[in-house]
Amino acid sequence: MKIYLIMLLNIFSFTALAQDAPVKWATQETFFEDLIGKSLPTFNGVTVNNKPFSNIDLKNQVVVINFWFEKCPPCIAEMPELNNFVDKYGKKSVRFIGITHDGPASAKRFQKRNGYQYEIVSLSKDEIRNLNINHGFPSNVLVGKDGKIVYATANISFCDPQFKAKSALFEEKLKSLLLKELD
Repeated sequence: MKIYLIMLLNIFSFTALAQDAPVKWATQETFFEDLIGKSLPTFNGVTVNNKPFSNIDLKNQVVVINFWFEKCPPCIAEMPELNNFVDKYGKKSVRFIGITHDGPASAKRFQKRNGYQYEIVSLSKDEIRNLNINHGFPSNVLVGKDGKIVYATANISFCDPQFKAKSALFEEKLKSLLLKELD
């Protein structure tokens, strides 16, 4: 009986020690937080004009990457906000890339029909999954000139209360990168 009691006390004391560390539940937010400071993964895709495009084409540039596809209502809903970013920062050395699993011809028709201003790059679903930097659609990733991820978030919206604070933080991080460039 003493042996069982000692074993039980040891188990409880070990469990108590093991739970001193805070639990970090995997969520979309923690996924995005874990990306900060990591390098933009290697990828190879095709533009809407069937030209090869890879992460090498983004070297030494501040880049905003939007993961989207044309049958994604939240992706389409955020496009006016994304186009506002292009209007505000497109002439300030920021490159805007939309990555989709839609084919180049389909993406080109969508772009023309909807006025989406980002450069569009098509990759397969598997290639996007293997990048492991988007956690659902839409996802938005800010990359510094050093090729490291500065910030990532889901939807960009300055009018939806659910996304407004994260969108403002995304823009602040973008402004901060541009200010560093001026120094």
